Amino acid sequence: MTETNSNIYNPQIIRPRRTIGSRTFDFSRQVAVMAIINRTPDSFHDKGRTFALDAAVAAVENALAHGADWLDIGGVPFAPGPPVSTAEEIDRVVPLIEAARARTDAVISVETFRPDVARAAFAAGADVLNNTSGLHDPALADAVAEVGASLVITHSLAQPRTPYPRPVYDDVVAEVAEFLRDRVALAESRGVPSDKIIIDPGHDLNKNTYHSLELTRRLTEIADIGHPLLVAVSNKDFIGETVDRKQLERVEATIATVAVCIMQGARIVRVHDVAELVPAVRMVEGILGWRPPAVARHNIV
Repeated sequence: MTETNSNIYNPQIIRPRRTIGSRTFDFSRQVAVMAIINRTPDSFHDKGRTFALDAAVAAVENALAHGADWLDIGGVPFAPGPPVSTAEEIDRVVPLIEAARARTDAVISVETFRPDVARAAFAAGADVLNNTSGLHDPALADAVAEVGASLVITHSLAQPRTPYPRPVYDDVVAEVAEFLRDRVALAESRGVPSDKIIIDPGHDLNKNTYHSLELTRRLTEIADIGHPLLVAVSNKDFIGETVDRKQLERVEATIATVAVCIMQGARIVRVHDVAELVPAVRMVEGILGWRPPAVARHNIV
C-alpha cells in the first residue's frame, strides 16, 4: 500500500534507507541525482562530446562540482549502432571508472548488457550495474550477486543494440510493471537480494511518445512495485516531441518532467544537465518538506 500525506506521494519502498557504495540514502525522503557520463562516439544527446577520456574525466569533475550524488558511466549506447567488442567496451569504461573512483566516494554505476564488462567495472570501483536490457542475459544478475553490488533493472523489449520499430502495448503501464516484477524475481532467484534492486520503467526504450507520457502520468503504479524507482527522462525524444524542441533545447521541459516524476514516486533521476537539475531537485525536496532551506533569512532577520 501507498501512504499519502498532505498530497505527498510516498510509495512503500523495500528498505528505503540504503547504503550504496560509500553513500547512504533515505529514499523515503531523498532524491539522488545521477549524472550521465558516456564514453561513446554516438550517444543520443552529447554526440560523442565526452568520448575522449580526458573529456569524460572533465565531465565527471563538473558533475561532482555541481552536486551529483551518482555517476552513471557507459561505453555502448542502448540504441542500434556499430558493433563494439567486449574488450573495447571495457577499455572505454574501466579507465573512467578508475579515474572517477580516485576523485570521489559518490556512487558509480556502469551501464552495460555484458556480464564481463560488469565484472571489470566492479573490479575498477563501480558500485552498481545499470542494465537497460532488462536482464536479457540472466548472467548479469550472477555478476552482481558475486560482489554484493546493487542492480538497476530497466524495462525494454529489444535485444541489446537491436531495432524494435513501432512497439505496441495494450496497457503500457501494466505491461511494464509486469515485466519489472518478473525480472526482479529472476534477479532474486540468481542471488541478488531484494534490497539491492532498483527499477526503471525505461522511458522511450522501445516506446513511443504516447507510451512515455502515459508512463509518466501513471508512474505511481510503477513506484508501487516497492523498489526504489529510477527515471531516465533527460532530454529524451518524448519530451522533445511534446514541446517541439530540438535535442539541446529540452532542459526546461526536462526539469518539469523530473519534478513530476519525483512527485509520483521517483527517487533517483538520471540527468545530463547536472548544474540545472540539482537545484531543481533540491527545490522539490524543500517543497515536500524533506530538506530545510540552505539559508533562511527572508522576513526572519
